[in-house]
Amino acid sequence: MINHNRMEKTDIFRIFVFHFLSYSVMDTFIVSARKYRPATFRSVVGQEALTTTLKNAIAGNKLAHAYLFSGPRGVGKTTCARIFAKTINCLTPLHDHEACNACESCVAFNEQRSYNIHELDAASNNGVDDIRSLIDQVRVPPQIGKFKVYIIDEVHMLSQSAFNSFLKTLEEPPAHAIFILATTEKHKIIPTILSRCQVYDFNRINIGDIVAHLQYVAKEEGVETEPEALNIIAQKADGGMRDALSIFDQTVSYTGGNITYKAVIENLNVLDYEYYFQLSDAILGGNVVECLLILNEILNRGFEGQYIISGIASHFRDLLVCKDSATATLFQVGATIRERYIEMAKKCSNHLLYEAIGIANDCDLNYRLSKNKRLLLELTLIRLCQLQETPAMVTEKKKTAIKPIDAEKGKSESAVVKKEKPQQEHPPHKSAITDQPETTEKAVATAPSTAAEEPQKPHSKSVKPENAEKLKKKSISISGMGISLSSLTNEQKSDNIVSEPDAEIHGSNLFTEEELISVWNEYSRKLKKEKLLKNTMSLYLPKMVSDVLFEVEVNSEINKQYLTDNSYAILTYLREKLQNGDITMIIKIAEGNAIKKALTSREIFDEMAEKNPALLKLSDEFGLELS
Repeated sequence: MINHNRMEKTDIFRIFVFHFLSYSVMDTFIVSARKYRPATFRSVVGQEALTTTLKNAIAGNKLAHAYLFSGPRGVGKTTCARIFAKTINCLTPLHDHEACNACESCVAFNEQRSYNIHELDAASNNGVDDIRSLIDQVRVPPQIGKFKVYIIDEVHMLSQSAFNSFLKTLEEPPAHAIFILATTEKHKIIPTILSRCQVYDFNRINIGDIVAHLQYVAKEEGVETEPEALNIIAQKADGGMRDALSIFDQTVSYTGGNITYKAVIENLNVLDYEYYFQLSDAILGGNVVECLLILNEILNRGFEGQYIISGIASHFRDLLVCKDSATATLFQVGATIRERYIEMAKKCSNHLLYEAIGIANDCDLNYRLSKNKRLLLELTLIRLCQLQETPAMVTEKKKTAIKPIDAEKGKSESAVVKKEKPQQEHPPHKSAITDQPETTEKAVATAPSTAAEEPQKPHSKSVKPENAEKLKKKSISISGMGISLSSLTNEQKSDNIVSEPDAEIHGSNLFTEEELISVWNEYSRKLKKEKLLKNTMSLYLPKMVSDVLFEVEVNSEINKQYLTDNSYAILTYLREKLQNGDITMIIKIAEGNAIKKALTSREIFDEMAEKNPALLKLSDEFGLELS
């Protein structure tokens, strides 16, 4: 007969042994974040300023009753709180004010059986009853040591009523009680709590310190590592040592104890630097096809588009940093990758890097709003490829560039235009015109002549007496323009249909008014860009005054300005076509037809006051004001 009771006992024993052995095997491994957790102030990484302040406070016996430690996750807030609590209760502190780890208080703390240090998780104990229970414990003095330390983690999770019930005790606790509050979100704590605490802000740990600590841990664990691999782990940790150690353990499990750069980027799914360098080479070469192929390969590996474009922006920023040895220290990577960045930076101009960073940043900002995100990435890469100018583009740009004007040459020519010489002698056939006084109602333009430089031979054809008398009545004054044909730009020549003659025109061919009008209209029809000048010339036709002098009457100041500004080109064309080098043009506004601008209220009143001065007296008596 089978003894069932004995079988049950045997099975239970076997199950117990199995679970015990399994637990023992699992218990042999401790994660690095716990195993290498700092136990003294000197072993805290990346928070030297805060640890020094706390040690000095202990040394000077200037301990506050409440502290608030705030900062990102995994930077050492709770760890420093525990070290601080252990150190102030140490019975035989060391000369550098560190805990001895040998006295009864330190041993009890290290074995997690100390009654002087209490930890409360405010995330799960955030009610009023939890705080009241804590307040009841505060009244009990310490049995060993000087202080009872209460560490409240994630204190921002306390409810409003719990905060209010905690205020009085936090402000005036017993002499033996010290509170250390730790939080990752300081802005959620009410101001009345903040005002009762000494606030210590913990910073993110920089990449160099994380890499150095990971190298120490790897050495202790007997793990082979590459500096570039640890640098990627440090970047991925984003300033948190706990995250860095967790990623380190994960990578050790993946690689089997040999952490390489390639293994890390595969395990963490990080975009390799190699892709960024390939994109840089393609952009510098203006190779759009290569850029699109690289982008397609990256997308096929499962990377998000915004991650790609932000990586490209950071890549060009790193290249800009590596342009100067003074700023190269800001780029915290391994020596091998830094040298590669420095070599690539030498191939890029500062202008290209500035523009590339701006283009990539704009794409990053617009990525979430874009409906066709891939197209946005491709357009961004195309724009980046167009930043690099090829030699052919540079040559073409130099050909079309506008050359600077010679200052001395421009000064001498402008002086001829602006400065008039009323006393200069002219040939006999022009004396009847130039000796007349100037008037402000008429503008006269003449084509360039050699008379300003040397005396001209008398013209064989003189002005008729009746025309001279007509000119005398009109009181016309003519002055030379003094502009050489070579001073015109190619664009001006093209707009005004000006062809530079091989030699100065000295012809004296007579012409009729019909021939003048015909050539005038021919010039206006050939205008390409100057539409306003073309309309003006088509509307206002020339009228002969003498054999070589004609006038054009216009109705507005703006039409007069169009003809005056282009008078040189017009006269040059007329001279060539009519074979007469003495053709002169007069531009004036027709009397009675001039378009007057609208008068203001003040101008109308002034005209009325000139006719009737009594209006001024009336305005003064009533205190009228006109704008």
